[in-house]
Amino acid sequence: MAASEHIRKKLSTVPHKPGVYLHKDRFGTVIYVGKALDLRKRVSQYFHPSRRMGWDLKFNALVEAIWDFDIHTVRNEPEALLLESKLVKEFKPRFNISLRDDKRFLMLKVNLNDPIPNFTFTRLKKDDGARYFGPFVNSFALRNTVALARKQFNLRGCRVFTPGEADYKHCLYAHLKHCTAPCVGNVSREQYLEQVNAACNFLDGQSREMQGDLEAQMKKAAAAHEFEKAADLRDLIRDLNDTWKKTEKFARVPYNLPLAINPQSDLVELAKILDLPAPPMRIEGFDISNISGTFKVASLVSFKNGRPDRANYRRFKIKTVVGQDDFASIAEVVQRRYSRLKREAESGRDGVAPTQKTKHDDSGEAVAEELQTLVDETSQKVRRGLPIKNVAATLPTENAPDAAKLSTFNFQPSTFPDLILIDGGKGQLGMACAELKKLGLERIPIIGLAKEFEEIYLPGKSEPLRLGLDHPAVKLLQRVRDECHRVANTFNAQLRLKKISESVLDEFPGIGDRRKAALLKKFGSVQRLKMATLEQLAEVPGFGGKAAEELKAFLVART
Repeated sequence: MAASEHIRKKLSTVPHKPGVYLHKDRFGTVIYVGKALDLRKRVSQYFHPSRRMGWDLKFNALVEAIWDFDIHTVRNEPEALLLESKLVKEFKPRFNISLRDDKRFLMLKVNLNDPIPNFTFTRLKKDDGARYFGPFVNSFALRNTVALARKQFNLRGCRVFTPGEADYKHCLYAHLKHCTAPCVGNVSREQYLEQVNAACNFLDGQSREMQGDLEAQMKKAAAAHEFEKAADLRDLIRDLNDTWKKTEKFARVPYNLPLAINPQSDLVELAKILDLPAPPMRIEGFDISNISGTFKVASLVSFKNGRPDRANYRRFKIKTVVGQDDFASIAEVVQRRYSRLKREAESGRDGVAPTQKTKHDDSGEAVAEELQTLVDETSQKVRRGLPIKNVAATLPTENAPDAAKLSTFNFQPSTFPDLILIDGGKGQLGMACAELKKLGLERIPIIGLAKEFEEIYLPGKSEPLRLGLDHPAVKLLQRVRDECHRVANTFNAQLRLKKISESVLDEFPGIGDRRKAALLKKFGSVQRLKMATLEQLAEVPGFGGKAAEELKAFLVART
């Protein structure tokens, strides 16, 4: 099928440059992210009629769903790969398979505050005062470059945090003269730091003289018919160029998530299929995130008028559930959320129960009783934005209060949502409904959305609704569910990163779970451990003598 006129015109403006392209469906959702050395040629291939004649069903389905596309140009292919990885992790397009996990590119780290600094590889950047290089797309080239730098600048390659004479006896780096052996005082710490700083400049690409020397050696070896040596030098020069190639870090994704085309009409469609009295102006969605039963968390996202209401997002740590049990986790978070809202409503902080602004006269109690019968209906209308005088006009005139009496009451928008969305099927929905019933809030509309076929489960009905992926109501629910998923996974990842960053002891060479547990049991936290004296550290089993000194030096270097 030929491309639409809109896409044809847009293709004519795409440059012949490297970059990343994003295909979007008719709702503005990113469905595929790709990279290209030539954006014009690559993006145009999707709309060639000949490509549609193939048997690749996935490709045909992707092209059928493309409604628009965006591009972002970069300087080179490594930058395109880095940006593609960042965008795929951000948007999780349904047509992308690779790059959707938590894999990160390799970086190089050196902490100049260590007693004897050492270059190490890492995939996670921490705020620990160390210097980081990268990320690097080609990890093989990086490792070869670091090996060359260690040999050229006589740097140590051992993994011991503070090597000593006992380590020197068995150190090949020192005996082969690849290391100046600062561990036994062959050079001072200041002299060794000069070597490390020179290596840092080299890794920054500031020392091009070495490349010239390597090229001269390569030509000399080739002239002497030492072709294997010349080939090794050629590969090493290529690795240096790959490592030195400047790439942008892309700390922030240079792209914004598109909004829905018409969220108001989507709300109307949703109200129709769910048989709601009015469009659900406030929707709250729940999702659970855990990895093998660890770091169990839940997210609550709020949508107002079909758009994210981030001020009312909430995050929960699951407290009462043991193991991996999404059903029980959903029950806990629903109970915690709405029991709190109910307490707030009953304490008078919510507008579900009206309060008078004027003094009661002798007939005040009768007026209050008369108005109480209209609370539910009036509150529902006011919370959807209808002015109070308009609400009064809709009430029956016989035996009903006038607008003046009605205006003496403070009807405020309720904190309860118009619709609750549970990420899951019949089981998760059943647990949530049971908790709402215990709280006496079973009148709040609630549904479940199952991921596989985007089926909508309703309370009390065995068969779900299957409206198709293109239905506006389904797209709205998908946006709520996907936002729930994003917030839950982000919170889970933050807790895991916090655990990693707090457990700085994992970087201390030779420490095991038992000795680490003994330290944390005595001092309670890494922060208090850093404040401990050498004598206090030596009191911990397994840290007598030299071990306590090494640990103290390790902690001081990371203070």
